[in-house]
Amino acid sequence: MNDLLFELPLPELFDWKACLDYMARSPLECLYRTDGEGVTRLLRADGESLLVRLTAPEQGRLRVELLEGKRPGDAGLEELARYIRDWFDLDRDLRPFYRLAEGDPLLGPLAERFRGLRIVGIPDLFEALCWAILGQQVNLAFAYKLKARLAESYGESVLWSGGRYHLFPAPERLLGAPEEELCALQLSRSKARTIIAVADLIADGALSREELLALGSPEEAETRLTAVKGIGPWTAQYVRMRCLRDASSFPIGDVGLHNAVKAVLGLDRKPSLPELRELFAGWRGWEAYATFYLWRVLY
Repeated sequence: MNDLLFELPLPELFDWKACLDYMARSPLECLYRTDGEGVTRLLRADGESLLVRLTAPEQGRLRVELLEGKRPGDAGLEELARYIRDWFDLDRDLRPFYRLAEGDPLLGPLAERFRGLRIVGIPDLFEALCWAILGQQVNLAFAYKLKARLAESYGESVLWSGGRYHLFPAPERLLGAPEEELCALQLSRSKARTIIAVADLIADGALSREELLALGSPEEAETRLTAVKGIGPWTAQYVRMRCLRDASSFPIGDVGLHNAVKAVLGLDRKPSLPELRELFAGWRGWEAYATFYLWRVLY
């Protein structure tokens, strides 16, 4: 029998199935497994690895159960609850976003179609940066394969009920890793170099999510991130969106966004950057959610 850790209240305008459907978009995902009812993932709390399962059997409640590992104390439970709230953006009031979408010829139908979908985040800064770096200028399937190789080579894992669950490696696990070792996983040399540099910064305390969130604005956080060699505007904007929870982040250079807008508007070409700026002008403050809902039409 699973050990119930706690339940979390779910906010208005939250659809668990919509979030699960998004998370099931690729069979290559290595960090969690979804099914029709929930998601199972290896996480850390109290310095221990915990295999947890999340379901929402009752409306308005998210149930968190421990499948494998030592039950954490109160501080660990709070750490886990904070991570899960962040993971599913549970503290966000989405009513202003849906009011904005009402009557909008492009965003309105998407908001209705995916109503209750939250931006499924990446609360850990190192994981978020690595995922964005791995995704630079490659297709999504190959990015997933690279992430799996990193997790398998440097992360912890547990075997449970016939499946292996991986924990994304802590930055300390990549300290001193030779570039050639990462290149052997099929990372380009520039990606290997950037990931090792980011691991060094985060492990040394020279870069942290807390520091970025404490800066005066999301733009300052982006400037701080792009000061790291190998991190450009797209990577920084992606991290603002998925990790720093900046709803105004606008990854205007994203190829997937271009393809989604082309598909939704029925264009015979990708939109230009000025066209995208004009399109998004009416969604100011919610560009990240508009982007996320547009991405959703691609799969």
